[in-house]
Amino acid sequence: MADPVDSMLDLMRRLPPTRIEENVNALIQLCPDYADDLLGSVDQPLKVHTDRATGREYLVCDYNRDGDSYRSPWSNEYDPPLEDGTTPSPKLRKLEIAANEAFDTYREMYYEGGVSSVYLWELEDGGFAGVVLFKKVMHRASADEPSGSWDSIHVFETAERGRQAHYKLTSTIMLQLVTRQTDKSEDAQVSSFSSTEKRNSDHSRRASGEVNLSGSMTRQAEQDWPLHDTSSHITNTGRMIEDMEIKMRNLLQEVYFGKTRDIVYDLRSIDDLEKARKQKELQKELVGFIKR
Repeated sequence: MADPVDSMLDLMRRLPPTRIEENVNALIQLCPDYADDLLGSVDQPLKVHTDRATGREYLVCDYNRDGDSYRSPWSNEYDPPLEDGTTPSPKLRKLEIAANEAFDTYREMYYEGGVSSVYLWELEDGGFAGVVLFKKVMHRASADEPSGSWDSIHVFETAERGRQAHYKLTSTIMLQLVTRQTDKSEDAQVSSFSSTEKRNSDHSRRASGEVNLSGSMTRQAEQDWPLHDTSSHITNTGRMIEDMEIKMRNLLQEVYFGKTRDIVYDLRSIDDLEKARKQKELQKELVGFIKR
């Protein structure tokens, strides 16, 4: 018999990426004994919470969760309060604070908004691991404007080897883009109504066209970096994450979006195909005359 967790993960890969949270909750209700395994294996869109002590926003995920509570990277406190919640050692907590400030600056440089959070924890072999999170949501100001969200999850492990450190990085990007277009003919019809009828029609108007592109991408990398002091871990992981995000963003733009554009063009050309065919034939004839 197949492992239940593997079966659930296999099912999740076949379900719409826009309904990850809904589908995960449904599977947890069906198999509550495997809730922790499923939550630890499926990347979900990050949620934003507000630290009650500092008023700053932070991101929550499975890596800062303990039961039903989430730890804030700013105050190191759990919400809802948890007396025996897991927290990093004082030394690692100091590094975590510095990492949050550093990646907050990184976020402003590359995202110009959004929210970032960093969480660190000790490993049994003496090293430590961490996760760097970024989230930015673009809300539409009107019915015709696009909307979307970008979630980055960078999980890393580090092992110190003398004056060097070995890093393993697993990066996941979840992207959702939605474009809507209001029916223009409906607008024209509304303009002929009286003012009262127009107000009522505005409330009943709905989008006539919507395109939703969404999905996730995961990549891995390993690298050795020099270790001058403890703060070098922030610099080293920062370089790896910066390089990885640039590569993955370019891959999304050039390969995935480019392929989507090619598929749409193959399905329905913008130009008159018969006209394009005649132009090609004319070009061939002209080339033939030139060669004579």
